[in-house]
Amino acid sequence: MAKSSKIAAAPEAPADSPETQASLDAALDDLIGYAMRRAQLKLFQNLIGRLSAHDLRPAQFSALAIIDQNPGLMQADLAKALAIEPPQVVPLLNKLESRALAVRVRCKPDKRSYGIFLSKTGETLLKELKLIAAESDMDATSALDSQEREELLRLLKKVYQA
Repeated sequence: MAKSSKIAAAPEAPADSPETQASLDAALDDLIGYAMRRAQLKLFQNLIGRLSAHDLRPAQFSALAIIDQNPGLMQADLAKALAIEPPQVVPLLNKLESRALAVRVRCKPDKRSYGIFLSKTGETLLKELKLIAAESDMDATSALDSQEREELLRLLKKVYQA
């Protein structure tokens, strides 16, 4: 006798439903890196949507904020702060310069080096972008109360500053 190879079909959930996602990635549930990446995607998707009105990406916003805190920063130092390879800074800065948000100024002691500064336009826009980023962050983490949010931030800093 031939055995039946028919398998009962399980009811299907929509591909993007939380139930489907939970069943697809259950093997990864206990991995902190995976959970952090999923959370980061949610936060970035929210921020990307808000920054798109200004034709900017999160890395460009981050660069503006870092330059603001460190006027005259060198490209290699900006790459390190952004955790990217130095060649990746060039197109990022080209975009910021083309938008008149930042400028590269040749350093006097070492004529081969350039310090990076925000323009007045960049400074003005960054003030608005910081508010947008804070609102986006709060919206994306709305499932957390303020104490949980502070604790999560403290723990994440502990992980990446170790």
